[in-house]
Amino acid sequence: MLFSLYIKNYALIQELTIEFHPGLTIITGETGAGKSILIGALNLVLGERASSDLVRSGSTKAVIEAVLKEIHSEKIDSLLRAAEVETTPELILRRELSSGGQSRCFINDTPGTVALLKQAGDVIIDLHGQHEHQMLLNTETHETLLDDFARSAPEVTAYKAALAELQELQQQLNRLKKEAAEIHDKKDIVDFQLNELNSLDLKSGEDESIDTEISLLENAEALFGLSTSLSELLYDNEHSVYSSIASGVQILEKLAKIDRRFDIHLEETRTAKSIIDELVRFTRSYRSDIDFNPGRLDSLRERQLKLQRICKKYGRTLSGLIDLQNELDAKIASEINLEEELSSIDQQITLQKAYLSRAAETLSVKRHQAAQHLETIIQQQLAELGIPDATFIVSIAHEEQVEGEISIEGNNFAAFSSGYDRIEFLISANPGEKPRPLAKVASGGEISRIMLAMKSALAGSDRLPILIFDEIDTGISGRVAEAVGKSLKKLSRLHQIIAITHLPQIAAMADLHLQVQKSLQNDRTVTEVTALDHESRLQAIARLISGKEISASSLNLAAELVAAAASI
Repeated sequence: MLFSLYIKNYALIQELTIEFHPGLTIITGETGAGKSILIGALNLVLGERASSDLVRSGSTKAVIEAVLKEIHSEKIDSLLRAAEVETTPELILRRELSSGGQSRCFINDTPGTVALLKQAGDVIIDLHGQHEHQMLLNTETHETLLDDFARSAPEVTAYKAALAELQELQQQLNRLKKEAAEIHDKKDIVDFQLNELNSLDLKSGEDESIDTEISLLENAEALFGLSTSLSELLYDNEHSVYSSIASGVQILEKLAKIDRRFDIHLEETRTAKSIIDELVRFTRSYRSDIDFNPGRLDSLRERQLKLQRICKKYGRTLSGLIDLQNELDAKIASEINLEEELSSIDQQITLQKAYLSRAAETLSVKRHQAAQHLETIIQQQLAELGIPDATFIVSIAHEEQVEGEISIEGNNFAAFSSGYDRIEFLISANPGEKPRPLAKVASGGEISRIMLAMKSALAGSDRLPILIFDEIDTGISGRVAEAVGKSLKKLSRLHQIIAITHLPQIAAMADLHLQVQKSLQNDRTVTEVTALDHESRLQAIARLISGKEISASSLNLAAELVAAAASI
């Protein structure tokens, strides 16, 4: 509930604090006393556009602060958490407006934005002024209000979950289609490159082995001559290295028999002899294996040239070409896999669309049933409120699409975020008139009563805890005024209601009666607000009946109205 409203240096208000009560609060006062100033201040603290002209003359800034209690709303808690504002038992909204035009906003003493104030206010308070289109005049809220009335939250949740699943599948499909398109666009190139590389039968390290073998074949004669010379030097000549070392071994053997200190040198020399012997055998074998093969050399050179050309063409080494070959193989395989995945997701999407369609139809059926009931209730309410010939229609339409996600009875429809219904409230206040959108109803008095009828019908499910009606009595009197008062009284059992009125029948219904009046203080006009006690209240109601001059009969009638209201 709105617990208090503090206003300082705003328009004609110097400084005042208004405390509110649960139930029905009625605000009365003479025309021009400043009732609209209160609504303006409240609008300001709820995030409406501000003007520096509203700062009281001679002051540097205006301050408006609203304290709200017992606001149990997950939306508010989520909003505060997102804005990193501390949640407390009270919700304090504060707006400061400087004479220079700057505006500062606070929520629970934490600096915020005007948008944040407005978001918080939209969740808590529905303020309906005579010339303002509020939540019920916004077609975007009609679906939510109907769902609240129908208590279709489970069906809405099921539909949203099905839609989210479908959208996820469609995103996967689009992503895979994009990949498939990219692969398809490059398929000819991929096939050509892969065929070209496959035809070469590339082997890792082949280029190095070819270089080595070409070098050997090109130098075969030199290798043969050198290995022959080495063999002769080591073994074949009369004074070869081998024969010289063999003679040295014989001499060392004789020396070692006399002096054992030659033993180690004898062993080393024998080892050298063995090394020479092994080298000779290797050289002879190597010489016999030397290949004098011009044909093989030409073949290798041709292969080498092919590899050099392909490496230059692709700008890669042989190892890099083999990696490319593997990549191209993988792309061909992925195209096959993508086709299988695309087929699988297509099937899943078909099944999910069928599931979504069932969920949408279930939700729509429940909405249609609730709509019929809501139409009856609101027309009854409007009749009681003095619009007996009103026609109220809950329009539920659908948008056909050739490729819509929703398919019902062979027709395809667009899927919206909360169903496939387009919901709008239509009204005709007079016989013979075609029902039109609420926002196009011209009469302020009719709008106020339609709003009241709507609020009464939706009272049990409406999540707005505080309802404010400015000039709800425009264009009504007598029996209709009494009906409006009773409706407000009943509605105040479920919501905190604040209403401005000029009619005694409505004022008599108040649980709290506030009177707005102007006075002259220090040669300046000041607007003040007073909470009336029983006697003052009777006089205020009597003044609404008879004007400034209060008569005994008007006082008696005021007392009768208050007594009658107490019995409701």
